[in-house]
Amino acid sequence: MRVAALLPAATDIVIALGAGDQLVAVTHACTLPSRLTEIPRVTRSRVTATGASGIDTQVSDLSSAGAPLFELDEALLSAQRPDVVLTQSVCDVCAVREGDARAAASRMRPPPRVATLGANSVEGVFTDIVTVGSALDVQDESEELVAGMKNRVGLIHRRLKAQKAPRPSVLVLEWTEPAFSAGHWVPDMVRRAGGHELLGKSGEASQRIGRAEILSSKPEVVVIAPCGYDLEATVRETKALAGNEAFTWMRSMRVWAIDANRLTSSPGPGVVHGIEVLARILHPALFGNPSPRDALQVLP
Repeated sequence: MRVAALLPAATDIVIALGAGDQLVAVTHACTLPSRLTEIPRVTRSRVTATGASGIDTQVSDLSSAGAPLFELDEALLSAQRPDVVLTQSVCDVCAVREGDARAAASRMRPPPRVATLGANSVEGVFTDIVTVGSALDVQDESEELVAGMKNRVGLIHRRLKAQKAPRPSVLVLEWTEPAFSAGHWVPDMVRRAGGHELLGKSGEASQRIGRAEILSSKPEVVVIAPCGYDLEATVRETKALAGNEAFTWMRSMRVWAIDANRLTSSPGPGVVHGIEVLARILHPALFGNPSPRDALQVLP
């Protein structure tokens, strides 16, 4: 089977299912093992700005104009002759829009099957994995993968419950300038890691939040996790924020930077590792400290 994955989470799922050799097209943002690096990349971001504020402005301008944030190389995609196209319906800012993917697929001959992923929670991620497994005819592998992921999350839950661990209040920032609360599956990740997300709501899109709202929420732990940033970029962003007059509120709090790109931004198999990292941040006495490859405490 020939598979085109038009979002990084779909690529991660396909690889986790042991079907990476079936990939014939991926996005510009996908991370691939060395043996798969020659797979054609059929998307390109239209966002050329740099810095959190500049990126936000350009994204807002494109969105207001109804323009896509990503370009799909339809000719290159068609040339790969995919049998299955994996797309998403959650976030037009994060990947190719579902409508654009389906329109491109409808013009191919023969048209490929299109499977849409739509996770808004951790449970939704599990459902998406089964959806991909069904589309690729590897149902047993998808069920086995989900069972293993659920077991890992269950281990965290059972330890928290056995120790009657208190839930620290948490603020996850999915963007920094302007500040956005966590959305979709991230508040659910915080809950499963033994925390209480203050401003983000599971299943809902992230929301712009102001300084007064942040201060009144009084978080015990702040996690900086800008969408799509790796750990190095997140640490750099967090240190810059700490010197910004608008973010002086951070200086008296426990502030962590995490590898958002691997752990929170993408609704794929990495979310369970993300839950494990968050559990280590929130409850180090129970789970130990997170690896410095995953997260670093920046403040105090």
